[in-house]
Order: sequence, then structure tokens, then C-alpha cells
Amino acid sequence: MSTPDTQRWALTLSYDGSRFYGWQKQAGGVPTVQTALENALAQIAGEAVSTIVAGRTDTGVHATAQVVHFDTAAVRPAQAWIRGVNANLPEGIAVLHAQQAAPEFHARFDAYGRHYRYLLESSPVRSPLLKHRVGWTHLKLDIEPMCRAAALLVGEQDFSSFRAAECQAKSPVKTIYSAEIAYGRGLIRLDLHGNAFLHHMVRNIMGALVYVGSGRLSVEGFAALIRERSRLKAPPTFMPDGLYLTGIDYPESFNIIRPELPQWL
Repeated sequence: MSTPDTQRWALTLSYDGSRFYGWQKQAGGVPTVQTALENALAQIAGEAVSTIVAGRTDTGVHATAQVVHFDTAAVRPAQAWIRGVNANLPEGIAVLHAQQAAPEFHARFDAYGRHYRYLLESSPVRSPLLKHRVGWTHLKLDIEPMCRAAALLVGEQDFSSFRAAECQAKSPVKTIYSAEIAYGRGLIRLDLHGNAFLHHMVRNIMGALVYVGSGRLSVEGFAALIRERSRLKAPPTFMPDGLYLTGIDYPESFNIIRPELPQWL
């Protein structure tokens, strides 16, 4: 919670994950989103700033509506935290919205839902214009079984079969509110909405769904994979290129603004 001599601010960010080694600060000067943002915030605040993020993203994973909060004693208008910070950020990241938040607001712990979208190109040759923006497989995919498999993800379940070995989550049990596969504009789209996600969970789900769509794994096999609760028999982790964090759910009382999805996405 912020103190009487500080203000708590909430920012909504968009970034191109292909330019950074994930969200979290790392040793050795590796470019990360958090490092770039905190350096830019410090330029405007005139003091060191520490940020708390709604959900950490991996190397190569993008965001259209990531949320962070920070506390500062600096008194600045909202536009300073947008235009001023953006002027000090490297290419590939931008603050979309800034608002003063309630002192008790917490970007991570108050989030009760997260939205992810994965865009996938299925074609014999990968489009060079879509590299780093869209995942790709040379395999021809059948959407119908992929849709049936995705529906099996809905509900509270143990998702250990889609959990990275280095995942630090206390429990593999998460709740998926919705899981939908669609096709449009030449791309396959996976939309997932859940209360929280394990490390590499979406990419591991995408990898398994590609196996289903290509006939290498049946829908029944996908169901069995969930029941196995083990990565040992699961398909490989899919590439990060097409993965986007597209929204965070917060209680209405905090009035955290979430921008609409970009039309190109």
C-alpha cells in the first residue's frame, strides 16, 4: 500500500516481446521490459521507481494491455506518465494509459482474470512479414478437432501437463473460463481466459492443439494428456512469436481502464 507521502499509479502498457528478454529485470544488462520501463519512469519521477506487474511475460511474448503499478513521491499529471515516459522508452514499448490508483490497488494480487491470444499461421512457407508477430507451422491443420480439444480445457483443473519444469507457481490447479479456436484473415486464433496461467502454459497448450489439428494427437488423446498431469508425454512447447497478453480483469471498484483489442489483432 502506498504511504501518505506517495501516490500509487497504474499504467497500461503495450510491447513487442521480440525486442526484449521477457518482462523481469535480469543481471548483466539484458534488455527487459521492466528495466526499460523503470529507467524511463525514473527520468520523469526524479527518483528510483519499482514496478509490480500483473503477469510476467517470457522472451518473445507480446502484450497489448499489460498492467503495472508503482508508488512515487513525485507529483506529476497523468500525461507526464504517458508522453513523458514514452519519450524515454526504447522502440517496442509504450504506455497507453495512466491513472492514479487507490492506495490499496495491487496490479498482481487484485487481478482475478487474464486474457491471452495466440495467432498461428498454417502454411507450407512462413510469411517473412509475420515473423515475430505470428506463430507458424508448415502442417495443414483441421480446425474442428482443435475446437473440440480446446473446449476440454474449460473449468478448474490440474494443468501439470502444460506446466514448464521451471514453473514456480504454488499449485498447478487453475481455472479456464473460456477457450476458443477460430479462423479468420488467414490465421488460426486461440483465445484463452483464465484466473491465472502457469509458466509456458499457453504455449504448451498451443503445441498440443497443433498436434491435434495435424492428426498426430486425437481429441481423446488430448483429454488423456490433461488427465496424465505430466509433461513427459506432452508435445513440445510452441514458439512464443504469436502469443499476446490482451487483458487483465480487476474488480470494477478500482476502475482500471482496459483498452480494446487493436483491430489488426
